[in-house]
Amino acid sequence: MRETVAAIRSLVTYVVLALYVLLMGPPFVLLALVLDSPTILYTVGLWGVRLGLFLTGIRTERQGVEHLQHDRAAVYAVNHASNLEPPVIFDVLHELFPRLRILYKAELRKLPILVRAFDLAGFVPLERGNRDQSLPAIERAADALRAGNSFLIFPEGTRSRTGELLPFKKGGFIMALKAQAPIVPVAVKGARNAMKKGSLIIHPVTVQVRLGAPIETAGLGVEQRDELVARVREEVARMLEA
Repeated sequence: MRETVAAIRSLVTYVVLALYVLLMGPPFVLLALVLDSPTILYTVGLWGVRLGLFLTGIRTERQGVEHLQHDRAAVYAVNHASNLEPPVIFDVLHELFPRLRILYKAELRKLPILVRAFDLAGFVPLERGNRDQSLPAIERAADALRAGNSFLIFPEGTRSRTGELLPFKKGGFIMALKAQAPIVPVAVKGARNAMKKGSLIIHPVTVQVRLGAPIETAGLGVEQRDELVARVREEVARMLEA
């Protein structure tokens, strides 16, 4: 019975969000262009995220919100084991809008409406394994950090199929080092329980989000990126086990 209810709620959610993007996306992207105001897109995006979480019954428990950096730019490094982490974190970090950017996989540029919103909001696409594209992208992201914009990154680069923490990619850390911006480790627990492997059914669960104390990069050079990566990954792993 529970599986049937979850399946119905999931189907309703997919249909509603698809209609939401189709109906709200084009006019608000156009409005944001005309007014030159990406804030509109953050607001509409947050409405969509909260609508989806409500329809599926996903609840969020938050710890360490005092570590949100309201008065300076920072990089928020989050583990990634489910499709639910991005929307959940987008909601958790909403207090940083509109000065929140996302370093995202270039493959997502195939999504026609969302890519326009990404570009307007200043999100930076990163093509893994393409040095000619990734280096300029990291430089653009570092410039945005210096200008006071925080970044959300998923340093594993892809979803962990087992839930175990994967090795961290270095791009987001190089960006932080170049801008001398702190990195806030973020651990998300429970999101993977909402969707079984290979299933599109979303089960109502409580997702725990824990923000750690910022790890400073002031005074560190790019040559110390490996040590920084290891330190942040260790902290995310520790919070996941806590």
